[in-house]
Amino acid sequence: MFPINDHVDLLIEVLQRLDARSLGAAACVCRQWCSIVRNDSLWEHLCFRQLSPPPSVGTRSVVLALGGYRRLYMVCVRPVVSRLKAGGVWNQREMELSLSLFCVEYYERLLGGGESPAKSLRFLCNAVNVGV
Repeated sequence: MFPINDHVDLLIEVLQRLDARSLGAAACVCRQWCSIVRNDSLWEHLCFRQLSPPPSVGTRSVVLALGGYRRLYMVCVRPVVSRLKAGGVWNQREMELSLSLFCVEYYERLLGGGESPAKSLRFLCNAVNVGV
């Protein structure tokens, strides 16, 4: 038997290949896995897995200032990916749009006292009829 918990670097490699739902389930395995799943670098990898080319160095500081990559994924990336369902590669503009929406949500929470979720991002959850 191979004790995966003794090889954290290998465990991180395996967890980086999971989707968000599977990461949530992995966090329930044990405390060590939970602490690894909470690591922001794992969520950074998940956010930018579908991005080509990789984001600029300045992106990291903005995301961390606004709550981290797990929050970015939950607020912006997950709704967009679930709507697209294509699994394609994002370009730089799509990533910038996602980051901009993340900033909007953060400032709306900040100005609104953090009581309610941002109203301007709710359109991501609604079906869009593009027919004429």
